[in-house]
Amino acid sequence: MATARRPEKPSAVPANPNPNPIPSSSPAFGTPVHPIHPRRTAPIRAPPALVPKAKSTVLPILLPPATLRPLAFRTFTKKHNLTLTSSALQALATFIGKHCGSGWREEGLAEKVLEEVAKSWKKCGGQVIVEGDKDVFQGILRTLEGAMDGGRVTQGSTLGRQSSFNFGPEQTALPSRPALDAVSSFGMSSLDVQDKDDDEELLKDPREWVKVIGAFEQPKQVYNVSQRHFEKSTSKPSLFPNPAHKTELFRQRYHIVHQRILRNETFQTPTFSAARSATLSRTGSIATSQTNTITPIANLLGRTGSSHLLLGMLVVSPTGALSLSDLTGTIVLDIQHARPIPETGAYFAPGMIVLVEGSYEEDNGVGSSNLGGTGGIGGTIGGKFLAFSVGHPPAERRTATLGGTDETDKSSLQGPAFGWTDFLGVGSQRATGSRMNRIATNLLTSTAPHNIVIASDLHLDTPSTLSALRTLLRTYSPSPTNSNPIYPLAIVLMGNFSSKATLAGVPGAGSIEYKEHFDALASVLSEFQPLIAHTSLIFVPGDNDAWPSAFSAGAAAPLPRKPVPALFTSRIRRAVAEANREVWGTGRLHGKEGEVVWTTNPTRLSWFGVKGEMAILRDDLLGRLHRTAIRFPKPHAEEEEDEDELPFAPHTQDLTHAMDLDLPPPTTQHSTATPTVDADTQTARALTRTILSQAHLSPFPLPQRPLHWDFAHSLGLYPLPTCVVLADCDAPPFVVKYCGTSVMNPGSLDLGSGRRGREGRAAWVEFDIRSGVGVVREEG
Repeated sequence: MATARRPEKPSAVPANPNPNPIPSSSPAFGTPVHPIHPRRTAPIRAPPALVPKAKSTVLPILLPPATLRPLAFRTFTKKHNLTLTSSALQALATFIGKHCGSGWREEGLAEKVLEEVAKSWKKCGGQVIVEGDKDVFQGILRTLEGAMDGGRVTQGSTLGRQSSFNFGPEQTALPSRPALDAVSSFGMSSLDVQDKDDDEELLKDPREWVKVIGAFEQPKQVYNVSQRHFEKSTSKPSLFPNPAHKTELFRQRYHIVHQRILRNETFQTPTFSAARSATLSRTGSIATSQTNTITPIANLLGRTGSSHLLLGMLVVSPTGALSLSDLTGTIVLDIQHARPIPETGAYFAPGMIVLVEGSYEEDNGVGSSNLGGTGGIGGTIGGKFLAFSVGHPPAERRTATLGGTDETDKSSLQGPAFGWTDFLGVGSQRATGSRMNRIATNLLTSTAPHNIVIASDLHLDTPSTLSALRTLLRTYSPSPTNSNPIYPLAIVLMGNFSSKATLAGVPGAGSIEYKEHFDALASVLSEFQPLIAHTSLIFVPGDNDAWPSAFSAGAAAPLPRKPVPALFTSRIRRAVAEANREVWGTGRLHGKEGEVVWTTNPTRLSWFGVKGEMAILRDDLLGRLHRTAIRFPKPHAEEEEDEDELPFAPHTQDLTHAMDLDLPPPTTQHSTATPTVDADTQTARALTRTILSQAHLSPFPLPQRPLHWDFAHSLGLYPLPTCVVLADCDAPPFVVKYCGTSVMNPGSLDLGSGRRGREGRAAWVEFDIRSGVGVVREEG
């Protein structure tokens, strides 16, 4: 019988002491002591911050611009006071249709995108008109495209190079220069982009925020008549421009004054009807007022005997007759019975833009026969204009042009005219005004003055001038009686630095003597090392300084003019550098070292961006006005009783537009005496009102005061600066405030060589940027 054989049990295989195929630990292989089990081996994962985030896809649609227009109008125009062009609307419709898809309306995706684009356009300092072909607008869309995910703007996205390598939620901002733009290039408000820079923590000295802007560095803004806003010039200015730029110089002046007048309340048509206004006037609740209307000169044809109000430039025709010219034509003026407004408070000279009220009288003789050739357009029309009164156009306050620093004004429909325009290259009022005001409040906390000292006519070839300069510097330097002096933020020293025309062949006024005069100035500055190591020295040249005086012989050289060449000023730079080494040493203290700046004439000073601006000009304005001013016939005795004023003329009792010196001193109740005003005060008032009303530092014809055509915008005073320095040795030293702008004239530093002839006396001007008040100082 066969027995079943059991299957043989496989023989036991000896266990492998090292089942892992990885070789054992050995210095030759560098393997670990404890090998990794195969089942426990896991792939190496990247950190969560480095894993690319999968973006949700959006099905693009074709969004017509007309469909997006109502939403874009509410966001850009109603909310942000911006105007979209057709190209910008087309670009936005294409962008939203591609990145937001069909949810652009139901989910509100398009509104968020439009909001971010509008805020970024404002922060970049864009104009009121949003144009789609601008590089800034295209850059905003490109930057926003990288922050889109599923049709939405992702929160916490990084848009700058400084945060492209941040792997965590916190972002570290790289230190940058003290930028006055206050915003990132394409900063988005909802992307955690903050306006506050680390510069606010680093720059604790107010001098860090004072900037000198030369005339050749100031950006050129051109007024666009059709779009009614300023545009930055795309052409590069040149000293040898196209001849057409000469005409454009005066056209720009006219456009700026004209648009300023049209915004004045006396030139705006009331919204209520004439019948309603007449009813209200009879009840006595509202008095009717006549609206002023400017008539173009060409429209006077065929309207003989009618009264009109003209705006034009005073010119002298080739025949020698005084005429008025605007963009449409020219007409001869008859000022035999005209009266200036005010009587003795302003100057009127050829080259100035004025308002003239009068009647047109047509010439039926030879003048009308020649009329058919020109038609009144672009030439002199026949007849003459009988002027009754002549006045300067009303000035506009700086706050009315740029606005304040209140954040609520940014969304207002009725706000400043050009709050988003950057006139000096330091940022616009609406983009940076709030931040600059906050920084100024934090740094200007002390009650001590933060002064800018201005002195003029520093004749270095006169020994008494150097003595007067020592008096000025000693006032702000440490002394036994004043161990803790208050150093000024800046000391502006203005020419002429020589009483004779330099390099013009005058004996004793050659290049060697000119350099020796500045070497003597360096020796005087070296005596006050603590002062020059804590302030900024700013030098502004005059007509007698090199190099223009070499060919002008001290006459009126073209403005603006370049600074004094470094060939003559090297010793002063070394004196300031030596003072910094002596005072600051190796251990740098908190603050900014002393510096010396050689700038142009004219020049600008700005502090805290757009918070304050000072326009500086060294010119003999008063003498030129006396030589070219128009003399009006004196009225008869019977006409003096019936005083007639234009509606637009500033009234003497209008305290809102009055100068500080116009306010009469307090008198007793029974006093009826009229306060007397000396001749120097009247001169200061007339010079101030003339320059600020013209909104130009040189309202003269080019033969009287030559200008570089492409750089004439640097002499404009629109918007009005915080203060204007008119350094004129012929005018008395004064400080006058008109329309919120302080106008100052330091006069001659050495009163012994000036018009008053007081030996041993020095005079200069102090301006406190904290309070906005200037004073004339005189020391012995």
